[in-house]
This record gives sequence, C-alpha cells and structure tokens, in this order.
Amino acid sequence: MPESPVHQDATPALRIADLRFRYPGARPTDPWIIDIAALELAPAEQMLLTGGSGRGKSTLLHLIAGVVDLEAPNAGRIEVAGRNVHALRGPARDAFRARHIGMVFQTFNLLHGFSALENVMAALMFSDIPPREHRALAAALLESLGIERTDAAPDRLSVGQQQRVAVARALACSPELVLADEPTASLDPENADIAMDLIQNACRTRGTALLCVSHDPAMAERFPRRARLDDLHTAHLHAAAPGLAAGREGGEAWR
Repeated sequence: MPESPVHQDATPALRIADLRFRYPGARPTDPWIIDIAALELAPAEQMLLTGGSGRGKSTLLHLIAGVVDLEAPNAGRIEVAGRNVHALRGPARDAFRARHIGMVFQTFNLLHGFSALENVMAALMFSDIPPREHRALAAALLESLGIERTDAAPDRLSVGQQQRVAVARALACSPELVLADEPTASLDPENADIAMDLIQNACRTRGTALLCVSHDPAMAERFPRRARLDDLHTAHLHAAAPGLAAGREGGEAWR
C-alpha cells in the first residue's frame, strides 16, 4: 500500500455528546431514532455497532458524516478529528467530509461512466495533494488493494473488485475516520471475509479509525469493541434518570 500518514494525534477520531435525532415530521411524543449520551472513538480504533434493520444505524453514520442535518428540535454535538461537523455549512462541510471521513457503502456507490482509477481520482480532488500526482497515487492505491485493471469501468469488475475500489476511494485522502455501512451485505460469506480483512487491514495500516455498522452476527468476532445501538440508547436513559425505564420529563416515552 502507498505510504501515507499514520494518525497518532491524541484528539479522538470521533466524539459524540448528547445526540438526539428524529426525522422531520415526527411528533414531539415520538421516541428519538438516535439517542446517545456519549460515544468516543480513539485514533486507529475499530468498533462494531450492531442493531436490527430500521434501528437507526445508517442514520447515525449519515449524521456523523454530515449528510443529514442536525437541526432543532434535534440536538447534540458530533466531532470528527476535533471539528464540530454540524458547525460547518454547505461547501465547507462537504470539503471537510471529503478530506477527513471515508465512507464505504453497502452498494458501493461507485461512479458509473468512470473507470476504477477515475473513481479514486475523484476523491483526491478534495485533498491537498497536487493534481498532477493524483493519477499515480490512485493507481498505486488500487494496485495495493489488488486491482490490476485500473482502467476498467465498475460494471466490468466483479462484486469483490468493486468493493476494493470503494475501499480505495474511502482511504484516498487518508481520513481520520472511515464509516462502513453494512459493507458485506451484498457479498457471499467467503467474499465478505475477504472484504472485511481488506477494510480492517487498510485502516490499521493508515492509523485510521473505523466505525462499522452491521446486523450480521458473524462480524462480532472481528471487533474487540462492540456495542448495540439500543444499549447506547439505554445508557443515555440511565444517565438522564437512574432507575427510570419508561419515560422522562414531560412523560415522553422512550424505547
């Protein structure tokens, strides 16, 4: 893999405080989709967050990345590499996300009509690396991840190869944090193991923190740190009102 910065700063890769979120249009009495008192991820740390479908795992990742806005009545603070993501607006947030947060999606979200090489070069457009170096860096990163046909379009690559291109794109700008949303959901068990080896080893090599969400129980043994999203919600409830299991101020129901 091409030589890259290893993130050893003491600043947490991710810090969440008092995060509460409901979708627009929800009633004030509806439970929070996301309700986390505190969550912190150290540089290079890897964590698995589990939960059933529809429990808010992907929503949490979108909030961390700033793809979904955190506006009243929602509240909380999300910091990536020491920066408050939701204090940034518009192009400034987009640029911060591109440079500091890598994302690996369940369906890869590769750009069709672009080659594997061009997909990674597109990510490098947001970096501080001189444009004249983008092609060589993208090619070296792809080759280090086992992609030899760097000029091939995504639909000419196998599913496993597309996953590798997606990982290369996520790591192209040497982000402090990678968010992986059900990264093996579309893969068979053998390729799922290969893909997770790839993602985890690539993050370790670069000192990049990894937050992976999945409902696949086979993932658990890969991560020394694991949590259920519902347990994080419960922790917030207990912190707000010890011994109270069914409600909070104003009689609002929690679950």
